[in-house]
Amino acid sequence: MKTKKSNPKIKLLLGTGLDTLHFESQEWLETIAFWKDEARFFESLLKMKESKEESQNEYTKLLQELDKIHVDLFSDIEDSIMKHERLLSKIEKGGKGLSDGNYREEHGILKERIYRFNKDFRMFKKIIFDYVKKA
Repeated sequence: MKTKKSNPKIKLLLGTGLDTLHFESQEWLETIAFWKDEARFFESLLKMKESKEESQNEYTKLLQELDKIHVDLFSDIEDSIMKHERLLSKIEKGGKGLSDGNYREEHGILKERIYRFNKDFRMFKKIIFDYVKKA
């Protein structure tokens, strides 16, 4: 019989105060705002690189598409965090049928999602910078 392994990060969240989780959500939103600024910077870098080249190559097009995908993902993650924050507000107001256990579980999922995205975005930034350096 297989037993389901529980996520240790979620277990850690059980003892954390809701105010701490709220603070963490706010930090995530600030990080996403920063990532959006970075994405605009990358877009301008790619446009400068494109204007220096006589014809736009496929690699530049691919990087520009990836940049657009990241911008869409920022919005999706940001929307998820805002929804998460609205749930916290309802919990704090004593909304019926709401438990902070569900909130904590969702928080752990968002935390993992932010972690993975941060890792992927760092790799994307390295690719962009390596590409732009090649002149």
